[in-house]
Amino acid sequence: VQLQASGGGLVQAGGSLRLSCAASGRTFSSYGVGWFRQAPGKEREFVGGIGWSSSTTYYADSVKGRFTISRDNAKNTVYLQMNSLKPEDTAVYYCAADKTPRWGVVAGYDYWGQGTLVTVSS
Repeated sequence: VQLQASGGGLVQAGGSLRLSCAASGRTFSSYGVGWFRQAPGKEREFVGGIGWSSSTTYYADSVKGRFTISRDNAKNTVYLQMNSLKPEDTAVYYCAADKTPRWGVVAGYDYWGQGTLVTVSS
């Protein structure tokens, strides 16, 4: 599975962005997908994840109620809708996939996209 994250950019605090994670491979629908982010000088952290059927989603406390993860298996794409953005959301955002992901664990995913930069100005 190859992943391509896109949709990052510069946005003012309080604004919104939608990130996309496009995947190659016919079996993408059987993979769970996680979103992570890494701010300068900090460790990569879990943002949220979605199971293969969309019936299960997980979110970090820091983004709960502001971010929403969804997927369209027909398009092999997972989305991260980010609302009410804060300067502390500034980071490179990565998507990752695994058939049996350990959701909050960086090492719990076999496949990673290249990352897309989100910058939130105050």
